[in-house]
Amino acid sequence: MTCYFRHLNEIFEKAGIEVTKENRREIDRVIRNIVGVRYGSCIEVWKEIKKRITADKADFASQLKNSWKKRK
Repeated sequence: MTCYFRHLNEIFEKAGIEVTKENRREIDRVIRNIVGVRYGSCIEVWKEIKKRITADKADFASQLKNSWKKRK
């Protein structure tokens, strides 16, 4: 489910998100909503994430931060 998390430590830090065993699924859901891949493999999600962080890493971190705050 979260094969791409290991590549996003810097993004999680910028977004102010501490990844725990308990919140991994919720973070995955938020990220899938951001990139528009609700169903599909982890690899498909990572592919979309890479596109976005290559284009603008700070913007992706900001989107993640805002989406994470709104989900509560």
